[in-house]
Amino acid sequence: QEQLVESGGGLVQAGGSLRLSCAASGRTFSYYVMGWFRQAPGKEREFVAGIGWSGRSTYYADSVKGRCTISRDNAKNTAYLQMNSLKPEDTGVYYCAARNSAIIDTRTSTYDYWGQGTQVTVSS
Repeated sequence: QEQLVESGGGLVQAGGSLRLSCAASGRTFSYYVMGWFRQAPGKEREFVAGIGWSGRSTYYADSVKGRCTISRDNAKNTAYLQMNSLKPEDTGVYYCAARNSAIIDTRTSTYDYWGQGTQVTVSS
């Protein structure tokens, strides 16, 4: 079983950058697809980015493509989300999630483990 803990959120001005981290405590981290999701107030949780086991395969939501980079370090049991050129509409709680599968999926219902979330606020 995986326990996920996010960190790295905060308040940043529009145009700024943040790097989110997701530390996993289980022994099988390298066998999970990792995903980042976000939820703005009053909105449903949405997919942001996903990464496959080895890190070679990635997938991004159109809204963040070109501004965000997802990566992972299996030796450290950690996944990352580098966010650049942040916009006020990027504001929300960011969650990392793990999926016991070889395929990246954008649906929240297909992920097995979730972190508690980290707040990202982008001011205009």
